[in-house]
Amino acid sequence: MVEAYTPDKVETITGIAQADLEKMAELYATNAPASILYAMGITQHITGVDNVKSICNLAMLCGNVGVKSGGVNPLRGQNNVQGACDMGGLPNVFPAYQPVTVEANNEKFVAAWGKALPDKIGYTITDMSQAMIDGKLKALYVIGENPKMSDPDQNHLDKALANLDLLICQDIFLTETAEKADVVFAAVSVAEKDGTFTNTERRCMRIHKAIDPIGNALSDWEIISKLSTAMGFEMNYADPEAIFKELTTVAPSYGGMTYERLGLDGLQWPCPNTDHPGTQFLHAAQFTRGKGLFHAVEYLDPAEMPDDEYPYFLTTGRMFAHYHTGTMTRASSHLDAEQKTGYVEIHPEDAEALAVNDGEAVKLATRRGEIEVPARISHKVKPGLLFVPFHFAENSANILTNSAFDPAAKIPELKVCAVKIEKAA
Repeated sequence: MVEAYTPDKVETITGIAQADLEKMAELYATNAPASILYAMGITQHITGVDNVKSICNLAMLCGNVGVKSGGVNPLRGQNNVQGACDMGGLPNVFPAYQPVTVEANNEKFVAAWGKALPDKIGYTITDMSQAMIDGKLKALYVIGENPKMSDPDQNHLDKALANLDLLICQDIFLTETAEKADVVFAAVSVAEKDGTFTNTERRCMRIHKAIDPIGNALSDWEIISKLSTAMGFEMNYADPEAIFKELTTVAPSYGGMTYERLGLDGLQWPCPNTDHPGTQFLHAAQFTRGKGLFHAVEYLDPAEMPDDEYPYFLTTGRMFAHYHTGTMTRASSHLDAEQKTGYVEIHPEDAEALAVNDGEAVKLATRRGEIEVPARISHKVKPGLLFVPFHFAENSANILTNSAFDPAAKIPELKVCAVKIEKAA
């Protein structure tokens, strides 16, 4: 399969010069160890899983797995994405990635928690929107997330949220999603709580409260515990350490960790017992399945390609001054002063063809909706490509984005869709 993807063919697909492709391949193959780091530009596609598999193929082929400073490393978007996944914040697993569909796992957690538990895989975020519209999902509890800004095809999501019987939001600010909620729980910021975070290198670290909670805000664990107890399932934890101790009894990869052992530098899982120093890098002796598995991955176009009506590619992402949906950074006067509104980056050739000047208002439209933003003429984008940051509610990029998603991971294709652009009336 690889044989068919010659450098000249890949140049045609990617726009990257053949000479640059060959130089990069030689650099990676001949300089060991080499580490691959990737972010949403790889995963937010209908081929996101295949893209990651391709990276894994390359790392295995060149001997860059199971070695210090090698590997395939996702750059997480938040400081505890890895930890949230480790704790079972996924629809198909208990903590430490123990599948809910395995009877022994289910029995283990029933014994630990004293409550019958479902053995069916739950909804992914992508599934939830349609389930709300279909009336299958009637209540949504959103913790530290702002889907009204971060999910694709915002108009579709608005219809979904409006069809709920109950929306609960738990956050440190009143987000765009929280403004629509029936119930809002005020949570504390990172400076006001104790606990642990686990980062992308699987390092679990302590966090320490710097100030007491302000106003009536509570730590997330306290809110959840109080709500659970009020609903009939008592949670009487004394503090975050008590929760962590319970975790170490049900999550084998955390089994050897204690608050005392975490110290200043933390420990990397798997750390199965209290004599174990933690695991600096994975797969040192062998892969989980022996010799590893290569995947033959064919290139596929995005779900939506430019055409006569929508002749440009649109991609979305972050800009330096703001973060994610702007919940925190737009509340900072210093960061807000750096960039107060959305914009679209457009190549000078395209701007000239459209007779658009720098700073001039333009209208962007896709099959989902339209927004108005000022134009920013820039060589950062190539001809035929437009870039819009997604931090700004007043001209939300996700009114435009496509809800098509990867069939395996259900990640939406936020990184590419077809768009048209014209001067605003």
